[in-house]
Amino acid sequence: MSIRDWPAAERPREKLLAWGASVLSDAELLAIFLRTGVQGKSAVDLARHLLHQFGSLRALLESDQQTFSAELGLGPAKFAQLQAVMEMGRRHLAERMQGESALESPEAVRSYLKSMLRHEDHEVFGCLFLDSKHRPLGFEALFRGSIDSAAIYPRQVIKRALANNAAALILAHNHPSGHNEPSQADFVLTKRLKEALAYVDVRVLDHFIIGEGDPLSMKEYGWG
Repeated sequence: MSIRDWPAAERPREKLLAWGASVLSDAELLAIFLRTGVQGKSAVDLARHLLHQFGSLRALLESDQQTFSAELGLGPAKFAQLQAVMEMGRRHLAERMQGESALESPEAVRSYLKSMLRHEDHEVFGCLFLDSKHRPLGFEALFRGSIDSAAIYPRQVIKRALANNAAALILAHNHPSGHNEPSQADFVLTKRLKEALAYVDVRVLDHFIIGEGDPLSMKEYGWG
């Protein structure tokens, strides 16, 4: 049966318009994105099939083009659409922070940093640069690889802070394992960067670790 033959209250698009996107299941949200099904499957049936194949909505969203396009009902056009939607989401989060102090909108900062780093399948270390009123100037990913094995050079962080004319910054890196508890190396790195940046009058306000759930604030954890 086509979705058009379903009762209006059960159709994903009509449900979204009536009650908001938050009431929809992952399959229903994906069905709206897909728009149409394939022979023998409605858009919702196809969405459920895809979620089963990938294992989760997040796995589908973070898949590479080859993996994504190999699945039934998907292709390069849909992959391009999805990447555009995800990038719009990241830019929306960035705009939410513009003109506001990062200290006054901590949830926006957390959401933004998570959107920038959670999908990475290896460790990425970056900085959110802030002006003298702690308003965001921009985010840069500076180092890639394990925090334990890849060198994190304070001079490079200082160089980029000065290039951005930053008065303060927020450090961030992801844990691909999903666990966001800080390691001893995280504490050592944070202390080292905080001391190095103090020489050029740039304050380190926090260090967020991005894993599953909410990003962990090392400041709230008690690092300083």
